[in-house]
Amino acid sequence: MHAASSPAPVRPGPAAGPAGDEPRTIRLHETDNVAIVVNAFGLPAGTVFPDGLVLTEFVPQGHKVALADVPAGGVVRRYGEVVGIALRPIARGSWVEESCVETPTAPALDALEKATRVPAPLPPLDGYTFEGFRNPDGSVGTKNILAISTSVQCVAGTLEVAIRRIRRELLPRFPNVDDVIGLTHAYGCGVAINAPEAVIPIRTLQSLAQNPNFGGEVMVVGLGCEKLVSERLVPAGAAAEDSVVRLQDERHEGFGSMIDSILAMAEDRLAVLDARRRETCPASELVVGLQCGGSDAFSGVTANPALGFAADLLVRCGATVLFSEVTEVRDAIHLLTPRAATPEVADALIREMAWYDAYLEKGGADRRANPSPGNKKGGLNNIVEKALGSVAKSGTSAIAGVLAPGERVREKGLIFAATPASDFVCGTLQLASGITLQVFSTGRGTPYGLAQAPVIKVATRTELSRRWSDLIDLDAGRIATGESTIAEMGWELFHLILDVASGRTQPWSDRWGLYNDLTLFNPAPIT
Repeated sequence: MHAASSPAPVRPGPAAGPAGDEPRTIRLHETDNVAIVVNAFGLPAGTVFPDGLVLTEFVPQGHKVALADVPAGGVVRRYGEVVGIALRPIARGSWVEESCVETPTAPALDALEKATRVPAPLPPLDGYTFEGFRNPDGSVGTKNILAISTSVQCVAGTLEVAIRRIRRELLPRFPNVDDVIGLTHAYGCGVAINAPEAVIPIRTLQSLAQNPNFGGEVMVVGLGCEKLVSERLVPAGAAAEDSVVRLQDERHEGFGSMIDSILAMAEDRLAVLDARRRETCPASELVVGLQCGGSDAFSGVTANPALGFAADLLVRCGATVLFSEVTEVRDAIHLLTPRAATPEVADALIREMAWYDAYLEKGGADRRANPSPGNKKGGLNNIVEKALGSVAKSGTSAIAGVLAPGERVREKGLIFAATPASDFVCGTLQLASGITLQVFSTGRGTPYGLAQAPVIKVATRTELSRRWSDLIDLDAGRIATGESTIAEMGWELFHLILDVASGRTQPWSDRWGLYNDLTLFNPAPIT
């Protein structure tokens, strides 16, 4: 069986200049009975390919064309996997669009292979370094940020006022500190704080405060009457009285007094952070998150395989790499559990899939609700096809561990961090798990960024990279046109990761200061 996480070499059509000069398709596996159209504006009916294939109708870019007749009830194959069941006869040369196919059944979780095909370790990759900020606990950051936690949404507005003053009055005195940010959210009160699933948002907030990019300088602003008491966000061993500002404390005489207290505590921490300096660290100290958003049919052909190649390079360096998005892994789980380093890791993967199946069922939904209109416009018919492209980010290494939502990573290697597929929720949970840099692939385009860690955005298509030249950091569309290979693009991304982690290169989101809000995952009841 072909592993979607390790796709066969891309097979474009005749290489005669940029896509659009000659009709081009990409077929990923020898058993596939569909291929996707590469040309930027699609191809019209009557287009003839060298093998004699003739399009019977217009096929948009990224969408599938049938390479053979498919009878009603027959399977549609891409990545060497079944991505659809034909609802009616599909003729050779026709457009295999969404209404033609039914979504296949997800792999059964009780019949999966576990650690049966564990990849052999790839040769170590020594000598690669980056310039990072080493922390007292041994972790290494890629930014030097004062992050101020909040225990409840009620204080978010007050903290925003305080941060504006900190940036204006204090930061100029501490030039080695990159920024001050608030870890604000909509949780903390009006919630079932003792419900079993409340552990997820609470653990997330606790872990967020300890991200390596914050230098261990935890500070919390609370109200005083909320259910999530501020002390719960202070790490064990730290003195709560020295780390918490409560707005309801009787010592505060008015709003100005509250702001002054926040500034005084922030100033002490800024002085500590300002003493930090970048130093040469081995690449093994990196913790890199991988995510995709605004995906299209090229995601699993260009950008995600390049991310996967770079992930393998990082693992070879001894680094930690997180991939996520349960719904976009579920239909490819049969390709991942055999790669688990141990049966216990495979069981943990299955546990997270089962938990999310039940979570969706409680909400009256299932995995088929995942693809967005933009995903479908980009050529992805259903969640199966999307998942097979998504897991290409995981490369070929053994899966060394699994994290429940919001858990901090403590292992090296390739790690599955269970998160929803929502860009904002996934980003928040990966930050909580400890990523210090994220690589984000996109086909349709999204102006996504994180204030807490640098984000490298990789385009799946050259057309997007050209139109969004001041938002996209790397063009993986060159793989589709034959201008670059997956390996070449993977190495280019690897070196870009080292440069961004070192502060030598700023990704576009940091240059613009373009950042999304944190979004907690809260499956527990709201009261």
